[in-house]
Order: sequence, then C-alpha cells, then structure tokens
Amino acid sequence: MDEKLDVSQQCALTAPKGNCTLGCTKSSVDSRLREGILPLYSTLVRPHLESCIQLWSPQHMKDMDLLKQVQRRATNMMRGLEHLSSEVRLRDLRLFSLEKRRLWGDLIGALEYLEGAYKKDGDKLFSRDCSDRTRGNGFKLREGRFRQDIRKEFFTVRVVKQWNWLSREVVDSPSLETFQVRLDGALSNLIQWKMSLFIAGALD
Repeated sequence: MDEKLDVSQQCALTAPKGNCTLGCTKSSVDSRLREGILPLYSTLVRPHLESCIQLWSPQHMKDMDLLKQVQRRATNMMRGLEHLSSEVRLRDLRLFSLEKRRLWGDLIGALEYLEGAYKKDGDKLFSRDCSDRTRGNGFKLREGRFRQDIRKEFFTVRVVKQWNWLSREVVDSPSLETFQVRLDGALSNLIQWKMSLFIAGALD
C-alpha cells in the first residue's frame, strides 16, 4: 500500500507470482486434462491471488483485470476449453470468478466478526444501524462517511453495502454452513448490482 492507501503495487506483485507458479506447473505436468490442472491451480496458484485479500482487495478495474488474467491463463491451459470464452470456461469448470470469491470472502469475514469469532481483535469494527427501516434484512450495518473515496474500499467499509443488500433469509441463517449455501444463491445478483453501481459512478 502506498502513501495514498492505494494497493495497485500489491496487485502488480501478486499477479507475477501467480503466473510464475502457473508457468512452473505447465512445464512440469504433461497432461492438460482438467482433472490434473484444476486441482493444481486451486492449490498452488489461486492462493497467491487471495492471501489476505480482505486487506488488499483491488480497487481499480485495471488491477482486477491483472488478477483475472492469471485465472484466464489457467483455464485456457485445459484441453478442450481453449476455444471457449473465459466466462464459459469458468461455468464449465464450476469455478467462481475471482470477484465472486472476493465478495464471498468479505461477507463470510463480516459474519464471523458479527458473530464474535474475532471479538478480541475487533469488537467495534461494525456498528448496527438502529433505524426503523424494515426493508431487506433485519440486521443492517451503519454506513460511515469519509472525505476520501479510497477509504470506501477498506474491508470494514465496502462490506457494509454488500451486507445490507442481503436478504433476511441469508442474514438469519442458523449456522455458518447454511449461510454459505444461501449466500451462493444471492451472489450472482449481488455482482450485477455492484457492477451497476460502478458503471453509474463512472458515468457521474
């Protein structure tokens, strides 16, 4: 992170690490079957793209694309998928996009904080919105106001809108496992909503 709290440098360092590991995998494994390449990608390459991602989640489209290129390269290595688009390859392989996995991780992390799993380290990371609004889920979080837009990209800030968007059914899940299952069904709509906000902001 630089003096302006921008994480582009971290993204620029992370993508080459993933590509290097992917290159070593490609040169060391003869098979291009998905049964061989997919577990290697998930175990050796993707962790480079996601380690501590809640702290340095990419803030700019150019950084997101830089990380996406690593995943595109990995899926393009698999025999029989070369002619397909990146989105179709992900769907065929039953892989989440990196953006969807970041959203997933943010919301799981927020739930763990709210449930007290990390109470010792962050008792006041989030504050509940005590307004009388009943629309959406029954556990709204309060959105803060900041002078600098870069602050909005911090985990404890950006996850608030994502959390407040979730339905009552998801938020009121009786266990973490149930929350994960219900969250999966909501994420596709959440990604479309987030992208519409980004496009609207760009037009403004």
